[in-house]
Parts: sequence; structure tokens; C-alpha cells
Amino acid sequence: MGNASCHGVKAAAARGGLKVVLVGSPNVGKSALFNRLTGAYVTVSNYPGTSVEVTRGTAHLGGGAVELVDTPGLYALLPTSEEERVTQRIVLSGEADVVVHVMDAKNLPRMLPLTLELSELGVPLVVALNMMDEADRLGVEVDVGLLSRRLGVEVVPMAAIRGRGVAELGDAVLRAAARRREPASRFMNGVGEAVGRVRERLRGVYAVDARALVALLLQGDGEVAARIRDTEADGGAEAGRMVSEAIADLDAPPAYRVAYERRRAADVVLEGVIGRGGRGVAPWVDRLGRALSRPATGVPVVLVVLYLGLYKFVGGFGAGTLVDFLERVVFEAHVNPFLEGVFGHVPWPWLRSLFVGDYGVLTLGVRYAVAIVLPVVGTFFLFFSVLEDSGYFPRLALLVDRVFKRIGLSGRAVIPMVLGFACDTMATMVTRTLETRRERVLATLLLALAIPCSAQLGVIVAILASNPLAMAVWALSLVGTFLLVGAITARLLPGESATFHMELPPLRLPRVSNVLTKTYTRMHWYFLEVLPLFLLASVLLWIGDLTGLLARAISALTPVVSALGLPAQTASVFLFGFFRRDYGAAGLYELNRSGLLDPVQLTVAAVTLTLFIPCIAQFLMMIRERGVKTALGMLVFITPFSFGVGYVLNQVLRGLGW
Repeated sequence: MGNASCHGVKAAAARGGLKVVLVGSPNVGKSALFNRLTGAYVTVSNYPGTSVEVTRGTAHLGGGAVELVDTPGLYALLPTSEEERVTQRIVLSGEADVVVHVMDAKNLPRMLPLTLELSELGVPLVVALNMMDEADRLGVEVDVGLLSRRLGVEVVPMAAIRGRGVAELGDAVLRAAARRREPASRFMNGVGEAVGRVRERLRGVYAVDARALVALLLQGDGEVAARIRDTEADGGAEAGRMVSEAIADLDAPPAYRVAYERRRAADVVLEGVIGRGGRGVAPWVDRLGRALSRPATGVPVVLVVLYLGLYKFVGGFGAGTLVDFLERVVFEAHVNPFLEGVFGHVPWPWLRSLFVGDYGVLTLGVRYAVAIVLPVVGTFFLFFSVLEDSGYFPRLALLVDRVFKRIGLSGRAVIPMVLGFACDTMATMVTRTLETRRERVLATLLLALAIPCSAQLGVIVAILASNPLAMAVWALSLVGTFLLVGAITARLLPGESATFHMELPPLRLPRVSNVLTKTYTRMHWYFLEVLPLFLLASVLLWIGDLTGLLARAISALTPVVSALGLPAQTASVFLFGFFRRDYGAAGLYELNRSGLLDPVQLTVAAVTLTLFIPCIAQFLMMIRERGVKTALGMLVFITPFSFGVGYVLNQVLRGLGW
């Protein structure tokens, strides 16, 4: 190939003209590789026409800068979710100069069918054989040279999390970009004949090899069918007729036959490629991984993790020690008196009250955000990042899959559910990764109703920590609501039940650098989101106080909270909760600190506030993800339901003589 070609590619890279797209299944280290190549300077934006986020950054390969795109995970080019559809669109658009397929070296038989599918596109392709350190540890040996020759593409062994093989991958990408690749179709038997017959009828120009599109067309991909209709002169009529004939000739559903042929071809490619080393017995860490996904051993571990992580670390240290220090030592003793002294010189009380006072943006909004919410969110994100980096979440998904099936969800839904304990707004966005619309609607409803965000959770846990019985009632009320509403809604909501498949990354000791980077990134995102909303809430409360609207709203809510056996002051807490759940939790914290709630009232208020309507940010995300009609329907259900649960709980607890 010539040096001129290589030099030309390097020159294009130096100008930032190359675009490299990372593709791979979930949990194969794709994001770790992206972060290793790009560093901290990345942009996250929605893919046009969707709410799916795609991460882009600049990587330096072979001495030049290239644009790197990290796509959502997928198992095949035939999508089952909106995120997988976005990845398919990026790959089929032909915008990638090179596609890098990131694979888990331990699970080549499951990964290779997607490699074969990508090789049919005719786009320059490089295979990043990631997690080689884990494969070595398990005694899995891969003949990289043989695999590369059989695939006809470069295969780079690497361990992205440790930086191993990253430089070699960059060189391989530049070499791939410098030469053309012929598409490699490995279909045989009836499928190969069907693809060939339909391909002969296509006359249009496509960004990728048309045989890859035909394979998707045979599998019933409606978007690809529309693309072919728009491209062909006859609207794809001839191709459609040939597809119908080909499907009739196949002796099984086309999607099954195509998948079977790729699996058979993958087996042929892998023959003699994978071997076992001297260590045939899995080490103790792998036995631990299996134990974490079994009910008898996994459930006790979950309880210990929740106790140590949520109750002791987030609730005790974050919402207790840190909040108490920031509230009393920093703000009450120093910041608030200083601010009141500064603004005490403002001659107009109405203007002074905008900044300091009961609803001041500084003494209330900033104090709530910095002294109460930020330490709780920070400790939760640190706890969450440790669990995520350890590989625990996929095991948790396997553990809860059977229970989740009873409420219309799959184990895969555990990811947005757990993330909801950090931020329900972020978790609502993540529900788009679930397979069916039915599952996405169910998950969104349960997040809005029964999953408290980290700030709300931490503050309430701190408030109830001194009363274990109240804590137990609160927790059982949430779990019972989650299961009951989920089970009933699953029966009423039409649609297909979700299937469950998820790759298991290896269990490993979390890396401090990864944990701190993830924690900082999430705290930065959350604080930038929450601080403006807290300031806006303070301004709205200030306006409401000046105009009397706040007093009217509190008066309107007072009969409702009185019916729950709560003091009239609690009405303002629920009003705060309308602006943000964590804002309401902070109000409940102050109400309890003032000694205005007895144990029953505190328990009822905590349960009702947790079930109460989602915050404004989450509600807007619900509209964005599920549509206005569905989001409003959920709001109409949640509001009376939460107060109804509070009313019943108050009657039961009073009847039991609390």
C-alpha cells in the first residue's frame, strides 16, 4: 500500500479529518477505551431527532487528532431499543472512516457475530480485543494472529482500563483508514442465496454495502426498508417482491435464520482460535461473582451493601456528619450572619428578602443546595461509582430479574432503578435503554412514584435514623408501593413482556482514579442542574410570599395535610417538594429539627413526601421521554395516591397506638 497513502491518512488525522466510531456490546469496556483515548475533553449531545446521547471527543492517534464517537451499546445491528437504533444509524450512515469493534476477549463466541455483521458493511474495521488481562487471569488463550487472518482485519489485544494496547490500536486505526476493504459476506445455504437475489435488484447508491442492508431487510427492519424505498427508482417494489419470495423459501423465520448463519460462521472462524491455559479452575473472585447473582447468597449481600452504603455512608456520614457540619458550623455560624450583615444595609425590605431571610436565594436556596443536598449527592455518587466500577450491578440485575418479571420489568431495569437513587431525572433518561415501550413506561412510573433521589433519600434516612421502627415502616411502605403498583400496572398496560440479556463484566477491585472521575463528573452535572433550580425555587417562593400566593397555596394544602394528621406547617414542605423532591426533604429536615413532628407524623410525612409528585426537572424529562399525555397521566395518578397512602398509614399507626 503505499507510504503515500499512509502519509495521506496521517495528514488527514493531523487536520482532524478522520472520524472513528467505537461500537460494541454493553459492559465490554468501550467507555473506558473512549476515556483513555480522549481524556476529559468530550462533548455529550443528543443524536438528531432523538433523546439519545452520543459522546464525542478528540483522540490523538499516530501523532494526529481524530474525532472519536462513543456509541450506545448494542448486540446486533437489528435494534431492540432506541439507543441501539441510534448506533445502527451512525454505522449505516457511512460517516465513520473507521469502525472499531470493542470486544470482550473472554466472550468471543458471543461477540463475534456482531464483528461479522460489521465486516459486511465494507467500512474499514479494526477489532479491539479488550479485557485481555481478565482473559489471561481466567486462563483463556486467544490466537490473535489466526483470528486476524480469518476475519481479514487487524485485531489488537488490549486492556483499556490499564492503557495496554492503546498505542497499537491507534496505529491499526490509521492503517485501516489507509486501505479499502471489501465487504465479507459469510452467509451460506438459503440465507446467502436470498441475500444475493435481493441484492441484484438494488440499483441505488448506499453509504455501506447493500448486502448488509438486505440482511436487515430480511429480518424485518422497517427503517432500512424505508431507506431502500427512498433510494430505489421504483420505490423498492422489485426488491420487496424478491424479499417476499426469499422469506417464503426459507424454512424458518428470517431473523432466526440470519442469526443462526452468523453464529455458524462465527464458530468456523473461532475453530482453533480459543484455548485454555493451565488454570482451568475459576479463581475465588469468579465464584464470588456467581454467588452474588443467586438468591440465597446474593440477597444477604444486597442487604449488607444497602446498610453500609446507603444507611451508614450516605445517610449517616453524608446526610448526618457532613450536613451537620455545613449547616451549623459553616452556614449558621458564619455564612448566613455575614450575608445578613451585608444585605442589612439594603433599605428596601422586599428587595433584602430576595437575598436573605426565609426565602432568600442565598440563605435558603444556596444553603439547601450546598449544605444539605450536595454532601448527600456526593456521598451517594461515590458509593454508586464504587459499585459500578466493581462490576456488581449486572450481578444485581440477574438477582432481581425474577422479582422484576412479576411487575412487568426485566433485570436490566435495575440499572435505571438504582441510578434513580442518585437522580431520578437522570434515571428517567436511562429508561430508554429498556427493550419495550411497555417496560419504559412502567419504569418511568415507578421512578416517579417510589424511588427517592439521593438527596431526598439521604436526608430522610438521617431524619429517621434515630427511630429504627419508623425507618422500617418507611422502607416497607416504599417497597410495598413499588411492588403493588408495578404488579397492577403490568397487568393493565398492554404490550410485550421484556426479555433479558446482559453481558457480565468481571468483578474487580474498583480503581480509585475511575471512581473519583465518575463521582466528580456526576456531581458536576448534578450541581450545575440543581443550583439554578434551587435559586429559581427561592425566587418563586419569594414572589409568592410578596404577592400572597404562597400563603394561599399553603392554605389550600393545609386541609389535605391535616387529614393526614400533620401540622399545618407541613403544607409548605409539600409545596417545596413540588419544586424539587430534595428541596422538600430539606424542608422536612428543618421542620423535624424544630421539634414540630411526633414519631407518627414524621413517618407519615416521610412516606407521603417520598411518594409525592416528581420534581420539575424529572417531570420535564418524563414529558421528553414518554410524551405529554403519558407524563400528565402519571402526575394525575401519583398526587392523590401519595396522599391516600399517607392517610391510610396515619390511621393504621394511630390505631396501633404509636
